[in-house]
Amino acid sequence: MVDATKSPVKSAARETLDSLPDDATWDDVIYRMYVRQKIEAGLADAELGNLISTDEVRQRLGRSDES
Repeated sequence: MVDATKSPVKSAARETLDSLPDDATWDDVIYRMYVRQKIEAGLADAELGNLISTDEVRQRLGRSDES
């Protein structure tokens, strides 16, 4: 159960740490925190409507095919 008075970031960090195996390395910790932050940032952008289409991504990358 998450305490509403605690920082959501601190709670998320604890959840992430708790999900790691006991033999996790510092690299494992840093990678998981980085990935979680990027996912949460992407979800926040999506909620705000900050999205671009697949076609726009392809155009920006100079690709017109689907491969």
